[in-house]
Amino acid sequence: MKNKSKKGFLGTVESIGNKLPHPAIIFVILAAIIAVVSHVLASIGVSVTYTGLDRATNEIKEMTATVVSLLSPEGIRFMFTTAISNFTKFAALGTVLVALLGVGVAEGTGLIGACLTKLVTSTPKRLITLVVVFAGVMSSIASDAGYVVLIPLGAVIFLSFGRHPLAGIAAAFAGVSGGFSANLMFGPTDALLSGITTEAAKLSSTPVVVGITDNWYFIAASVFVITILGTIVTEKIVEPRLGKYKGEITEKVSTLSAEEKRGLKFAGIALLITAAIMALLVVPANGVLRNPENGAILKSPFMDSIVIVITILFLVPGIAYGYGSGSVKKSSTVIDLMGKSMATMGGYIVLVFFAAQFVEYFTYTNLGTVIASKGAAFLKGIGLTGLPLIIGFVLVAAFINIFMGSASAKWAIMAPVFVPMLMELGYSPAFTQMAYRIGDSTTNIISPLMSYFALVVAFAQKYDDESGAGTIISTMLPYSIVFFIGWLSLLIVWYVLKLPLGPGVGIGM
Repeated sequence: MKNKSKKGFLGTVESIGNKLPHPAIIFVILAAIIAVVSHVLASIGVSVTYTGLDRATNEIKEMTATVVSLLSPEGIRFMFTTAISNFTKFAALGTVLVALLGVGVAEGTGLIGACLTKLVTSTPKRLITLVVVFAGVMSSIASDAGYVVLIPLGAVIFLSFGRHPLAGIAAAFAGVSGGFSANLMFGPTDALLSGITTEAAKLSSTPVVVGITDNWYFIAASVFVITILGTIVTEKIVEPRLGKYKGEITEKVSTLSAEEKRGLKFAGIALLITAAIMALLVVPANGVLRNPENGAILKSPFMDSIVIVITILFLVPGIAYGYGSGSVKKSSTVIDLMGKSMATMGGYIVLVFFAAQFVEYFTYTNLGTVIASKGAAFLKGIGLTGLPLIIGFVLVAAFINIFMGSASAKWAIMAPVFVPMLMELGYSPAFTQMAYRIGDSTTNIISPLMSYFALVVAFAQKYDDESGAGTIISTMLPYSIVFFIGWLSLLIVWYVLKLPLGPGVGIGM
């Protein structure tokens, strides 16, 4: 199957993608390019005059931004003296790591896996496809847990009902990865991307802080769209194409053990108690986590600490499940699980260091301001605004995603250019971020360069030893096309009706 995967357009894409360096190296290269370009543009005096917010006086006025060279004596000193602070103040770093403390415990104790098993094993046969896709979409709250738990479980579930196991893998994979940016709750991905967006928005004339809940309404509505579309594609296109399974493997769904059931009971009680305590801090008019000046919730200590709240809502039930199921017998186990979750983020932390330098270099040189202003003026000049602009942006994000699977790596490169540019055209950073997330998610499932693609191929080969990359790509392509069209259509509806993307956040600035 390896030779087949190298032929044709998809083989070319795979070959090109494999030649790309590590994302961290890409940021090093981009930083070097910024240094050279800034020096050249500064030497010829490139500047731009624009109307924006003066951060010193907090007034809107006409200002001029001139390109500053990173290769000047001052620029070189800047690169050396700010390297550490650039890294530590990068907005996405703290929020993601803190959120994963709780999610890591919930995953490590087995709570997330037990919840997914409970969900799919207690569902009527006629609804099993819908539930598998739905569970896949919802699994993104736990980052990558759905890849290793739900996708193989999807095959087992389908096979136990006499259906083709590859269809179960496809349905779960479509939900987990194709619908990665859809969820009824905001989670680590929202924290990661909103942090990068906030950094990019600092390059604009009117900096905006993008919160973890700024896409909440849209991603919640997206769950229903992706779940319905994924179910239709599975039952009307993918499963008929696969036909009847003729393999020798037979499987039955294992039910939850008595210990796991007791763990879920403990976790449920712990979740209710934790939620009640949180409610006492927020619901009363004089709640401690409300805004102390006006009692508001949207702009309050509660919203400012939402990452901590998420961590607690995963951590406490996760610990309770561990003690109830027996997977946690001493307190040190919880700390070990936290450590393991942090260990999995080693590559991300390295990536953030170089991404942070790149973003700060962009800011220091004023290249972001110049590109945003010139780019916005260019787009206005040719009339490419509104829906054509947004559709084009989503297409670009989807195409780049085939070559670079990391959502954060791509966004760290694209955000400093597109966020301030679209802000100049009147679009909120949250809207630009959401448009990016649609493009980023819909082509995950057809990219051989996606980090879990090889794992999905291995799952498929368990039931069909002739399966390869081409099998998965051809199976998942209908999902990718339908998800792209359906999700983009939802964004267009949101745009036309000017619906809020999240609490207090709209499409426009």
